[in-house]
Amino acid sequence: MTKDKKDKKPRIEVFEKKDLYHDIKAEKRDKLGSAGYLKKLRDLEIELVKLQEWVKANRLKVVVIFEGRDAAGKGGVIKTIAGCLNPRICRIVALGVPTEKEKTQWYFQRYVSELPSGGEIVLFDRSWYNRAGVEKVMGFCTDEEYEEFLRSCPEFERMLIRSGVILIKYWFSISDKEQENRFQDRIKDPAKRWKISQMDVESREKWVEYSMAKDKMFSYTDTRQSPWYVVPADDKRRARLNCIDHLLSMIPYKDLTQKSIRLPPLNHDVAYVRPPITEQNFVPEKY
Repeated sequence: MTKDKKDKKPRIEVFEKKDLYHDIKAEKRDKLGSAGYLKKLRDLEIELVKLQEWVKANRLKVVVIFEGRDAAGKGGVIKTIAGCLNPRICRIVALGVPTEKEKTQWYFQRYVSELPSGGEIVLFDRSWYNRAGVEKVMGFCTDEEYEEFLRSCPEFERMLIRSGVILIKYWFSISDKEQENRFQDRIKDPAKRWKISQMDVESREKWVEYSMAKDKMFSYTDTRQSPWYVVPADDKRRARLNCIDHLLSMIPYKDLTQKSIRLPPLNHDVAYVRPPITEQNFVPEKY
């Protein structure tokens, strides 16, 4: 290859080789049809309920972290998991920008207050890894704070695991091409436009910087005790199914769900006169 041809090669291909590989791999596979997807999802949802009952019965403390680029599909899989579970057992944590008071605290402090008690599952839609990603790339933390995070994070996670927390970390990997498609879809759809912020737009200009930050983050925090699991996410449906299936494989459980219940008949023999229906306020039936 001549020098001129080398110079024409986009720099992004060097840093995002793995993401582009996932994209190519996804394009070669047939699209997963709606019927097949819903059938497989239904089977996984039944297993999630079994896992929920096991977590509740055994007072397990489960933390699942979802990280990745903007529009990688983290929110979709989180809502899919939580959608079929009891919100008293499974809850979503998506913290906003830290307050002035929180900025003066130990960095992990506001995340610690969201950790599960016995019998709970907590799904972090982004987590303490904000410092290794957006804060580092966008200049929201100092170099000293960033380096301290990389040193402290593995020890913090080992401490959680020693205390009995089951910690599972997922990184959703998306190509630049697919992210562009999803951003354009959000911009065109008024119901989805809230999902894209000015920060997302600025992040597009720093694709390579985010790649470098992610690689360095993995080099420090992809440990034997707390590894990262990468989810190829260009195909949303497959990403959701694969992630949920893997999550179920990470926690051994048994089926403790309730057996089928037989409802007693309604008793209409009680002497009771209901107030006039005209005294109630009804929602207009426009549809």
